[in-house]
Amino acid sequence: MSRLVLKFGGTSVATIDRIRNSARHVKREVDAGHDVAVVVSAMSGKTNELVGWCAEAAPLHDAREYDAIVASGELVTAGLMAIVLQEMGVQARSWQGWQIPILTSDAHGAARIQSIDGGEIVRRFSERNEVAVIAGFQGLHEATGRVTTLGRGGSDTSAVAVAAALGADRCDIYTDVDGVYTTDPRVVPKAKRLDRVTFEEMLEMASLGAKVLQVRSVEVAMNHNVKVFVRSSFDDPSHPKPGTLICAEEDIMEQQVVTGIAFAKDEAQITLRRIADKPGVAAAIFVPLAEAGINVDMIIQVVSDDAATTDMTFTVPGADFERTKALLSERREEIGYGVLQGTDDVVKVSAIGIGMRSHAGVAARAFRALSDKGINIRAITTSEIKFSVLIDAAYTELAVRTLHTLYGLDKA
Repeated sequence: MSRLVLKFGGTSVATIDRIRNSARHVKREVDAGHDVAVVVSAMSGKTNELVGWCAEAAPLHDAREYDAIVASGELVTAGLMAIVLQEMGVQARSWQGWQIPILTSDAHGAARIQSIDGGEIVRRFSERNEVAVIAGFQGLHEATGRVTTLGRGGSDTSAVAVAAALGADRCDIYTDVDGVYTTDPRVVPKAKRLDRVTFEEMLEMASLGAKVLQVRSVEVAMNHNVKVFVRSSFDDPSHPKPGTLICAEEDIMEQQVVTGIAFAKDEAQITLRRIADKPGVAAAIFVPLAEAGINVDMIIQVVSDDAATTDMTFTVPGADFERTKALLSERREEIGYGVLQGTDDVVKVSAIGIGMRSHAGVAARAFRALSDKGINIRAITTSEIKFSVLIDAAYTELAVRTLHTLYGLDKA
């Protein structure tokens, strides 16, 4: 008998009928003899509605009260799931984050989980054969006794953390797709569902634009070696599809050089020209951006022929484009640049695969293939298991399809 955590996202619990269908997945695992904990998100659209009410009540509102409000969406779903399971003859009860408790930091709206005491849930597994239905996305700051929330996508993190705390054999994330694909099937119809993906690859995919899992949930899974299945709640509960297993590298027998192609449209490029080439210039640019909470990704520095000045190009999230320009304009004299240029009409396309560690020339093949298609590369970054290129947004689909075919993923 195994211990499982099943997580259902907002689209999987959007209506009572969908909650019933998700509950059938739970009942299947209970009938198979497993101990089951369920983590649920708010019904689709509910969190946005609650956030909207907060903004309508007061544009600048108390973050603690904000958390008390937006955490209520998951409470409703947890109660409804428990009722539906009881109606099916499954012993179940709902749990709020503070009841377990899931203890977090006091960063309201973006709290981080510090500890989870799963003792009472485990005791009820053995004594009552009871399914625990847990409201995701939320916890408790013990010192203040206030409810906290984990930020958007926090229910995924809740589920993986609960699985680690309970010593679960795996955590099944049920969503509206049946697994992790080699790329977005809407862009590349030949995209294939992957049977297995390593934690490291999934972490890169999640951070580079793939929306299947939240980045923090993958980090928690990797740190605690929690196997995660991504599955579709819309499958027939009596004949579910296998989904995609996210696991440690040693659990994968043979790995392709490139596992997937990801792309992120929310990118902007900033270029500062004719900066004095002297110590401290990079700090003058990037420290203020860091203090403003602006994440910088790709960085390219090109020294001029006279070796006296340099050009600096980097990328920031598209949402921070105007704020970044304003901040740098305010510090023009301090930084000492000649011209500030920028565009948000760019896309970052990335190839990910742990097989890159043992194969040379993987990125070079991509550069040649993109060149043959007339696609200009604005910037490049690489790491041990991925490389990314910044290109004009108009070439997004062509670039993704080109790389998908180049690395044999059409036939994966």
